Amino acid sequence: MQSALHLIYPSQCISCRDLVEGDNALCGKCWRDTPFISGLVCDKCGTPLPGDDTGESILCDDCMVTARPWSKGRAAFLYTTNGRKLILAFKHGDRLDLAAPAGQWLARAAAPLLCTNMLIAPVPLHWMRMLKRRYNQSALLAKSLAKTVDQSACLDLLIRTKRTRSLDGLSREARFQMLADSIKVNHKRKHRLIGRSILLVDDVMTSGATLAACTEACLANGAKEVFTVTLARVAKDV
Repeated sequence: MQSALHLIYPSQCISCRDLVEGDNALCGKCWRDTPFISGLVCDKCGTPLPGDDTGESILCDDCMVTARPWSKGRAAFLYTTNGRKLILAFKHGDRLDLAAPAGQWLARAAAPLLCTNMLIAPVPLHWMRMLKRRYNQSALLAKSLAKTVDQSACLDLLIRTKRTRSLDGLSREARFQMLADSIKVNHKRKHRLIGRSILLVDDVMTSGATLAACTEACLANGAKEVFTVTLARVAKDV
């Protein structure tokens, strides 16, 4: 039956729609044009770094000057070229089908962070923005990742108590100030994080202000430690 369906509806590249051999896949060209991260990376945010991976913890320039409250972080690809195209399609183009392959990419990036009894949670979206967008892309990513790695997820662990303007175009300092006290732990879910390792999931990391606010809320409410993984990382050329 599946083979018959593929004859009628052949699999297409999730980026350019060219024909591919399997579902939820990138064609060769789009795969090459997507800047997946590998090799030596910053231990806090996943930015690729020059040199060989020797297993030591190394930080990028941003993470050396900006305190990160989480323990370790990773990213699947850089927010540029086809990586940016995929993010925008998923976030603003109603391409919910991208959540499935994104879960696989996140799982590969987060592999060094995973541990037993980890709880996966998304960065929250304010309810007013949810009404406008109709879905929280970070929650879809967290759900897909949890299914891929067979870990528990709590999609409403965190809530945004204040509606903030878009962070696009704001300076690092403005982003951190804007998000101060804007994210809280859902009191109905607090029991799920006490004493556990939390893996926060978001679509893009720029300054890290949102992830920092989420991390601080988790730690203040009894989480053992917090890790982060994002689909994309905005980073300087290396």
